[in-house]
Amino acid sequence: MSGRLQDKVALVFGAGSVGPGWGNGKATATLFAREGAAVVCIDVNAAAAAETVGIIRGEGGRASAAACDVTRSEDIRAVVAAAIAEHGRIDVLHNNVGYATMGGPIELDEAGWHRTLDLNVTSCFLTCKHVLPHMLERRSGAIVNLSSIAAVRYTGYPYAAYYAAKAAVNNFTMGLALQYAAQGIRVNAIMPGLMNTPLIHQQISGQYADAEEMVRARDAACPTGRMGTAWDIAKAALFLASDEAAYITGVSLPVDGGLSCRAA
Repeated sequence: MSGRLQDKVALVFGAGSVGPGWGNGKATATLFAREGAAVVCIDVNAAAAAETVGIIRGEGGRASAAACDVTRSEDIRAVVAAAIAEHGRIDVLHNNVGYATMGGPIELDEAGWHRTLDLNVTSCFLTCKHVLPHMLERRSGAIVNLSSIAAVRYTGYPYAAYYAAKAAVNNFTMGLALQYAAQGIRVNAIMPGLMNTPLIHQQISGQYADAEEMVRARDAACPTGRMGTAWDIAKAALFLASDEAAYITGVSLPVDGGLSCRAA
């Protein structure tokens, strides 16, 4: 690899996968390590984080695992403190945690609404709360948040809280980018489109007769004729985290095969 993150320290929240295969966070953590970063792989599922670390170390990369509930400020504080104690700095913060809860205002209960916003938006707020002071101290850093094209358009699924949450991620990203631009910190977001990752089998498949129908329908809905993969997201995250994107901040980048350009 080209060493685009050589000797940088990256925290990847949501670095595990919810099932067999490559999720966005797992692929991103692995690619960051392949490009020279020391990666702290953080996930609510300790075994999933450890699996990603095992892959990275098996390839000769540098990684450590940490368990963390991103809705708990103290959990995040402890993870950040441990990373600083081990590495002395944090160069990249990647917020990959997200969750889609089906239901509109009638079907979704209040707990589901708050849980969806906490996982998608409050998590970004809390990680930034604890990481930004260290980036400001060095006047350097790159933050990449995972949003969705659901932030800007209807995707066909009845998940009102998810639409609201991802729209908030976009504006949160923009606000941070402008607030900290003069301090050398860049903040961008990625908006995945229809992706073929383990997550869709957990959160989306219930909207279809079976998993096979889901894959066929989602492939057909994409202008490219196929869904994207976790590696498409990982490559976008690598670019935004790297010095190649040194003059890019405040962007919410669609990675969707053109889907968000289509009128219907």
